Amino acid sequence: MHDDEAERQELRRVLEAMAREQTTVTYRDLCELAAIPGPCRIQRITELLEQIIQEDLAADRPLLAAVAISRGHAGIPQRGFFQLLQSLGRYEGPDDGPDAAAFHRDELELAWAYWGCSQS
Repeated sequence: MHDDEAERQELRRVLEAMAREQTTVTYRDLCELAAIPGPCRIQRITELLEQIIQEDLAADRPLLAAVAISRGHAGIPQRGFFQLLQSLGRYEGPDDGPDAAAFHRDELELAWAYWGCSQS
């Protein structure tokens, strides 16, 4: 049984710290830093990141989840990040390749600027 709220808040705290440092973090490292228990930790992180994306969109904030990237996916999030944003009307384009990388880079820079300057 997972404590969604506590896990999501801890994940958000870690992501905000990464954004303030203007860096990214892999899903695997994020599991460790946010102390997400196994099994299926990557799947759990993905579910929590999707919740954070929806929270940020509802609050009209940059996408904090852009800080989380796949180790083996050219330094961008997995396809599910792009697919979710497509389904929510935030992104139109492929879920891989140069267009996805450019979109991610824009979102990442917005997140770095927002959490680096306006949050404590």
